[in-house]
Parts: sequence; structure tokens; C-alpha cells
Amino acid sequence: MSYIDVVREVERILWPRPLRLFTAGPVACFPEVLEAMKIQMVSHRSREYQEIHRDTVLRLKAFLEAEKSIVLLIPSSGTGFMEASIRNAVNPRGKVLVTIIGEFGNRYKEVVERNGRVPVVLEKPLGKPVLPEELDDALKKNPDVEAVTITHNETSTGVLNPLRELARVAKERDKLVFVDAVSAMGATDIKVDEWKLDIVFTSSQKAFGIPPGLAMAAVSEEVFERAKKIPERGLYFDLLEIREFLEKQWSTPTTPPIPQIVGLNVILRIIERMGGKEAWLKMYTERAEKIRRRVLELGLELFAEPGYYSPTITVVYNPPGVKGPVIYEEMRKRGVEIAKGYGRVKDVTFRIGHMGYITDEDIEVLFKTLREVLESLGHNILKK
Repeated sequence: MSYIDVVREVERILWPRPLRLFTAGPVACFPEVLEAMKIQMVSHRSREYQEIHRDTVLRLKAFLEAEKSIVLLIPSSGTGFMEASIRNAVNPRGKVLVTIIGEFGNRYKEVVERNGRVPVVLEKPLGKPVLPEELDDALKKNPDVEAVTITHNETSTGVLNPLRELARVAKERDKLVFVDAVSAMGATDIKVDEWKLDIVFTSSQKAFGIPPGLAMAAVSEEVFERAKKIPERGLYFDLLEIREFLEKQWSTPTTPPIPQIVGLNVILRIIERMGGKEAWLKMYTERAEKIRRRVLELGLELFAEPGYYSPTITVVYNPPGVKGPVIYEEMRKRGVEIAKGYGRVKDVTFRIGHMGYITDEDIEVLFKTLREVLESLGHNILKK
């Protein structure tokens, strides 16, 4: 007996009408990923699963240029690795220099505090990146910090931090480097070994265009050495145990999100067939540039400082007298879901996510609809 009608009932709750997604995540998934995730389950202790886990890890290591690091996959959001970095590699009551350029830098600060460590804050005005000389000055003033946290891409402001330069400064001061690359990995270049990153993590629902539920990270040997001396690392995010299961069983201590790992494997194979990492990142760069250009053509202003634009999300000032949530709701009525402004700038901005599966047709519909909405709200657009 088929119960496909039950599936349709649930589908009508989630998708009462078609929507084109330009969200901050979860994002629209690549069709090949959705197709692959329909494959029937296997035991996560089976030889077949171990092979797909092994293959996925090795492909991701190559993509991240992380041959000297250990790549881990766990059932979690990216915040899980954020907490793991603090619990496994910073001593109780140890200090962490937290760089903040928006709401997700603040999240790292909260993770530090709630895990019994002490944050030392380097915060920039919203819309601006952390500059290498600023980080160097902060480290000179706080030589006793054990690690530096960097939000590679801040989705609340649309700013991409200069990760390579910041990491170089931190390593010159002999500090661990923890990178929140949740909305960056998969859309901008990251060279884990060359840049000497100690933990760099992301989650599946962003640039790789996979449903949420899978977190992934590259972890340095130094982190594992530190972890051996840290008491009370917890159970779920104990990196030593996760590594042990990886090396002995090509699996995870707790049940992995098998469909998402299959989806990631498919994406990494697609990247290879597209021409490799360079071609994939070029796609993201060109898409972001196109969207920023079209935003400016509507007479709108970008929030981020020029030269530090995000490859995955564009944050836009609202037209005078219009609140971002209004633009969001009007767009949604017309079948396009963007993202509301976030955090302290939620009322003065709206956001256009450009991660995951987006076609040229989707972009054309986005800007045709945005023009209609803005005109209906009284924004005067110069005809071009």
C-alpha cells in the first residue's frame, strides 16, 4: 500500500506554493543532492558506509588543501564545532581573543563564556572587517590568550574577513586559530595547511547546497595534542574520540547523518567534474558580483565595506522610510524568499543569500520582483 498522499500532505505544509530561495541558510539544494539522498539507508557500521565516509573525507581534505590536518564529519550544526574548539583546545579559565564583526562573532564569545573560558574582545563597527594590524595590536596587549577566533564570513553584515592575513598574524604570535567558516567554506578559497588553521568548520546547509544536519571541520595535530591535557571535554564533541572512530572505523561515535554525507560526496564529485575547486569558486564569485551589480542598479546601497564583500550573502540598506521585514514579506508574497536583516541591523537592512542551487533564471526573477516591490513601496528607481 502506498502512502504517497501522506507525503503530499506534509509537502503542502512546507511548500504551500513554489518559492525561489535566496536565504542565508538552509539554502536551495542541488537537484543531484536531493536525488542522491533518496538512496536507502545502510548501517553506519557497515563496510559500505565506511567506504562512503572514507571517500568523502579524502575528497574534502583535497578541496580544503588539508593533507596535514584531520577532517572530521559529525551530526551537528556548525555551532557544534564552535563549542568543540573551546572545550577541546582551551584550558579551563583560559583566555580566547574573540574577533567580532557581527552577530556570529558574538555567538563565539557566548560559547567561550558558557564553557568556562574568558573572552578578550576585538570588535569592529558593523560592516567593517578586522585588519591584520588591529589583530596584531590586540595580541601584543593580550599575550596570554591561547587562541584567536575569526568569523571568516559574517552573514549578518555581508563582510568577508581577510582570513589568510589574520591567520598569519595569529600564528606569528604562536596562537591557535579557530575559524568559523560556516557561510564561507565551499564558496571562497581556504588553504588549511598553508595558512596554518587549527580548526576551520562549516555545516552542510550553506555553500555546499545540502540539507542541514552535517558539520565538517579540518583540525590540526596541535589541537589534538592540547585536547589530551584538557579535562572535561564533554562527550558529544570530544575530538579525540571522534578522531579515534574515524581512524579505526571510518565512522563516527554517534550515528552520522548518512543522507547528508552522501549529498556532500555527490557535491565534491560534481566539483571535480566541473573542473575542480577553481571552477567551482569562480561560479560563486561571478554570481556574487552579478547580484551586487544588480542591487546597485536599483539605486540601493551595500552595507559591507568595499573590498571585503561576502561571496555568499549581500546585505543591503533599506530605501529611506522602508523597513527590511516589509521588503521580505512583500517579496515572499510574490514567490521569492530573501532573508531579513539580522541582529542589530535587522530594521535597516535586508539580505540576499546566493548560496546553493541558484540559476540565472532565478536571479532574473529575483530582481524583477525586487524592482516591483520597491516601486510599490515608493522607492524611485532610475530607469536604465
